[in-house]
Amino acid sequence: MLEIKNLNVKLADEDKVILKGLSLTVPKGEVHAIMGPNGSGKSTLAYVLAGRDGYEVTDGDILWNGDSILEMEPDERAAKGVFLAFQYPMEIPGVAGLTFLRTATNAVRKKREQAEMTTPEFMKFVKEKAAKLNIDYEMLKRPVNVGFSGGEKKRSEILQMAMLEPTLCVLDETDSGLDIDALKIVSDGVNALRGPDRAMLVITHYQRLLNHIVPDKVHVLADGRIQKTGGKELALELEKSGYAEFTGKAA
Repeated sequence: MLEIKNLNVKLADEDKVILKGLSLTVPKGEVHAIMGPNGSGKSTLAYVLAGRDGYEVTDGDILWNGDSILEMEPDERAAKGVFLAFQYPMEIPGVAGLTFLRTATNAVRKKREQAEMTTPEFMKFVKEKAAKLNIDYEMLKRPVNVGFSGGEKKRSEILQMAMLEPTLCVLDETDSGLDIDALKIVSDGVNALRGPDRAMLVITHYQRLLNHIVPDKVHVLADGRIQKTGGKELALELEKSGYAEFTGKAA
């Protein structure tokens, strides 16, 4: 279970406060969506969960399965099961997708005190995962995300998620830049990874993603706090009314 308690966060190098007492609980087996206007703190929340530099937690705590992760480095959080899918996945020229996936997979397995995969074991594993997610194996021979379309980049991240087998998946605006066909393919990949031992936090501006990844709960984040929580129908309401109710002006 993810428990965020009274989380206060500011930028590390200035006094701009972004999250202002945010509290949230996401049980295992559930998918929760975070929606909100620009500047509300959605991406900051994702980055703080993953342990990205540049942010300072001034109060509160983040618990994953009862353990605080605030003092953990990003690789330690990954070993604990935390995974962040970025809004804009970075390119890594000169590093083949297969090399990247094997290095990442074995690094996490080592942290979890599991045996590292041999080359034959890894090749079998990655081919199985790629096939289940309808990902072209040939794509993995190319440098990571170099020359990829928006859809290919997001599908590559979903494969990373499947390979690392996280228990907490944070998707930061994974629908950004995707056309309808790519959105459905990526959503199908996410849905294939839903399960009773995995919690998902889906961050998005738009309701259209939630037509494909149907959430158990929807939370409205505005001015650094959760302002309202409801079922999937809340996303439909927001699509019609916008965020003026929570910001005092149209977003």
